Amino acid sequence: MWSEYLLFLLKAVTVLVVLIILVTTIARISRGGAGAASNQGRLLVKNLNDDLGKLADGIREEVLEKKALKAQHKKDKERAKAEAGQLKARLWVLQFKGDIQASQVDNLRREINALLQVAERTDEVVVLVESPGGAVSGYGLAASQLARIRDAGLKLTVCVDKVAASGGYMMACVADRIIAAPFAMVGSIGVLAQVPNIHNFLKRHDVDVEVLTAGKHKAPLTLMGEKTEEGREKFLGDLKAIHLRFKQLVGRYRPQLDLDRVTEGDFWLAEDALELGLVDDIQTSDAYLIPQCKTRDVISVKWQPKQKLEGRLKKIFGSMQDDVLNRLFQRWLP
Repeated sequence: MWSEYLLFLLKAVTVLVVLIILVTTIARISRGGAGAASNQGRLLVKNLNDDLGKLADGIREEVLEKKALKAQHKKDKERAKAEAGQLKARLWVLQFKGDIQASQVDNLRREINALLQVAERTDEVVVLVESPGGAVSGYGLAASQLARIRDAGLKLTVCVDKVAASGGYMMACVADRIIAAPFAMVGSIGVLAQVPNIHNFLKRHDVDVEVLTAGKHKAPLTLMGEKTEEGREKFLGDLKAIHLRFKQLVGRYRPQLDLDRVTEGDFWLAEDALELGLVDDIQTSDAYLIPQCKTRDVISVKWQPKQKLEGRLKKIFGSMQDDVLNRLFQRWLP
């Protein structure tokens, strides 16, 4: 009898756990996160002052004695009460982690659209840029989006912790100030294009490919067509024209630069780039942002595109699986 009862109890607990997981999953899917939502996604807004305060509280709870911790809490409440009626200047934080197509540019556009509706002239916008570059059209648009911040009269700062090269630097140079970590790579102000050509291979195997164009310069170099010196010169001329526009953009926002010295495609570590005028200060983004929390409200703004149900379920159950595995390892490993 007892064995049957325990078996029944185990089944009941299992069913209850499954129901709780399903209800929690559905709730998380329907909620999706904090922030202003639309059919395309939602804007996630987070006060980084609060996050920093929670981290500090966690350490204090571990290292301070009860009396000292109580005194600290009292001090924090008094400071919060004193600051309650004060209007602080805001510092807005955006992030751009670029790929070859600058596919995050639509997110950046939405974030800038939102903050320009509420930002004051005394506010500052900090963009954390990380990109080795990519398509000129995508990064040109990203740089133009950042230019909107300056055109609105707001101070724009770009922080580079790892790399802002080629298209990444095209974005960074728009800023009033560029801050880079000591070993971040910047520069690479040049243009690159590669066109694979298999015409000779096809010719050796008696494969005839006819490339038809309407317009003399429509496709100077193609994948399967015959290469010509005229086509190569036209293609190279197009690259030089793009490079010239790139140099003009850099010169417009960084007039102190010796363009002939820094626009030949070279890249530098930040400390060397500082001597050339490509960056303005050597510092990590954390070293710049954390002290700002003492005098400003530091607010992160991030556009999160709407995910399909399948992707959201995969993300939720994946994190649940990772959590279970972590608990097992913590329990059984020494």
